[in-house]
Formats: sequence, structure tokens, C-alpha cells
Amino acid sequence: MAIIRFGQRTYQLPTSRLIRIPIGVLLILSGLVGFLPVLGFWMIPLGLIVLSVDIPVVRRWRRRATVRLGIWLRRHFPGLAAKLGFNHGRPR
Repeated sequence: MAIIRFGQRTYQLPTSRLIRIPIGVLLILSGLVGFLPVLGFWMIPLGLIVLSVDIPVVRRWRRRATVRLGIWLRRHFPGLAAKLGFNHGRPR
């Protein structure tokens, strides 16, 4: 079962890879027309997160971005970093 975690929350994705990949691609393509009222640019990162479950290259990009975000949050906003679960590891 594919699960995505955001802080303390977990979200389940469809179990079939043949469903997850089109959902991720559709979210990215919909995000490209983010200037429209209903669709938004927020759909691009969400699509990349969904694709990161199945595509190793996108998974590495997501992991690097998560680590960099955690380092930045621990340095500038330690309280928020702890609340979001970035308080593990050594401070830099």
C-alpha cells in the first residue's frame, strides 16, 4: 500500500501503480495551467510527490528537497521544525 506522509498525517494512495502514475502526470499537467481559477500551481509538487512513490529519480529529488527543507527549518524556525517532525538529526 502506498502512503504519503505530511508531518503527522498520512494519506493513502491507490494500490495500483497503473492508477498512481496517470494521477501524478494528470496533476502535473493540470498544474501547468495554474493561471486558471480552479487549477493551481500547487498541483505540480503534489503530482511529483505522487510520482515519487513509483519513480526512483523523482523519489531522490523529493528526498533531497525534504532534507534541505528540514535543515533550513531547523536553522531558522526550530519550533516549527520540531512540530513538523524535522527535529531529528544533528543541527547544521
